[in-house]
Amino acid sequence: MKQILLINDVVGHSHVGMVAMLPILTYQGHSVFNLPTALVSNTLDYGHFNVMETTDYMRGTLPVWQRLGFRFDAVCTGLMFSEEQARLVADYCRSQKDTTPQTTVFVDPIMGDGGRLYNGMGERQVELMREMVGVADLTFPNYTEACYLTGRGFRKDGLSWDEACRLLDGVAALGARAVVITSACVDGHSCVIGRRSDEPLAGFPQRMDEGRYFRLDYEEIPLAFHGTGDIFSAVLIGRLMNGGALKESTLAAMTVVSRLIDRNRDQRDLCLGIPIEKCLDLL
Repeated sequence: MKQILLINDVVGHSHVGMVAMLPILTYQGHSVFNLPTALVSNTLDYGHFNVMETTDYMRGTLPVWQRLGFRFDAVCTGLMFSEEQARLVADYCRSQKDTTPQTTVFVDPIMGDGGRLYNGMGERQVELMREMVGVADLTFPNYTEACYLTGRGFRKDGLSWDEACRLLDGVAALGARAVVITSACVDGHSCVIGRRSDEPLAGFPQRMDEGRYFRLDYEEIPLAFHGTGDIFSAVLIGRLMNGGALKESTLAAMTVVSRLIDRNRDQRDLCLGIPIEKCLDLL
């Protein structure tokens, strides 16, 4: 059993973010703890929402945990709401790795999708996420987020394989040791692409005898459920922390997301996300 800390927002009216990730990681056998970055009334695409940042709580909690000697095998970060939050979390991740070198830092740079930033996000959010990516052992942006992180233009028609590899390199240049990019289109195919670390990582195995880059194609399901990125992240992290290799764990996460979407395809309100507690048998 691994000790995993989730640092993300908590949404009251939807199965997204931390609400989606907790049951998945627990079901996979891990002990999961949480540090909320904000309390959010509902997903932003409803048009009206309320957000209460928890920066004061974070500022007070992290020193207490350090004083008590709490250690985690993995820290997974998500949505950040201020420069101070990003600095606090980045510093905390560095201190965890200083005291516990085996700690793995996962960064989901949540900002946008479909070629645009989410409602309420701006260039400052992009800068905050670049800072977070700099402390990551593994980061997993979607294609839109990877474009914003690297300053590249979003191309609706997709990329060539050479361009995809350069995009992976661009994210890695921010400091991430390994990179997975979801929702990509390469040579006309929907796919997830990845770049392993050039050196072995302490937290999870990689196939160092294989190529640096990989690509995993999939068939697009035309349903835009909210929270599928969080589900992908949770399954991927859980598999990696159970000893799975990067490419194989990525494929497993893709398969789970596809199965969950297919089972819940008749749900009317996609903003609610997938009721993951009812679908744990698909993991």
